[in-house]
Amino acid sequence: MKFFLGTHLQHWLREVDVPLFVSRRRLVRVQTPPRAVTDWALDSGGFTELSMHGTFTVSALAYAAEVRRFSDEVGRMVWAAPQDWMCEPWIVAKTGLSVVEHQRRTVDNFLTLRAELGPLVIPVLQGWSLEDYDRCADLYASAGIDLAAESTVGLGSVCRRQATDEIGQIVSAMAGRGIRCHGFGVKSDGIALYGHLLTSCDSLAWSYSGRRGGTCTHRKSRCANCLHYALAWRTRVLAAARRPRQMEFDMAGAS
Repeated sequence: MKFFLGTHLQHWLREVDVPLFVSRRRLVRVQTPPRAVTDWALDSGGFTELSMHGTFTVSALAYAAEVRRFSDEVGRMVWAAPQDWMCEPWIVAKTGLSVVEHQRRTVDNFLTLRAELGPLVIPVLQGWSLEDYDRCADLYASAGIDLAAESTVGLGSVCRRQATDEIGQIVSAMAGRGIRCHGFGVKSDGIALYGHLLTSCDSLAWSYSGRRGGTCTHRKSRCANCLHYALAWRTRVLAAARRPRQMEFDMAGAS
């Protein structure tokens, strides 16, 4: 499993040698983006867009142009997330749309971006229940996208319930179908449960932890922006990945 350390500090791209996960909302703020010295993936900022505005304020074609620019100017971009529509109940309430409509818009956006960007953009499965994710996979299949042939498929709407058996069952079911999933916002508890079934994941949880209680060993301050704290947190998360728990849902949905 490849772990992308989430960061809201875009200058880390030119300073850090571990894989990073960076939001386009951060990169668009700088006129000259940093040149990357590490592999990284681009977050579309979808959760913030939908939670604040109930829609995307950037068109698919404008986002595609940004992705191309970041790929060229920053370099070493592994993949970019599409402008997927999360299916958390509070997000669905914000947009006033249905889960099915969120899934349709997710697939339509991916198809537009894939036509513009090729394999640089990855598909993302959205839903809330396992049945939802299966339906989303069917939408991709109907559009001619073989998810099992993709190198990475994002698994959305899991962050705030990442350590539950429910998500473990969903991850296991997708793995059983040969889909190589990236878990968005999966932290140590989730990794310990089902990390071995993921191709990759990311998390920015170190910043929240550092803001609330982290104190660096080299200074008396909170650690919401501290690279030293972030890397130590990452080491602990990866240690959890090497100690997977026994799960009852390992083979769920594998048939």
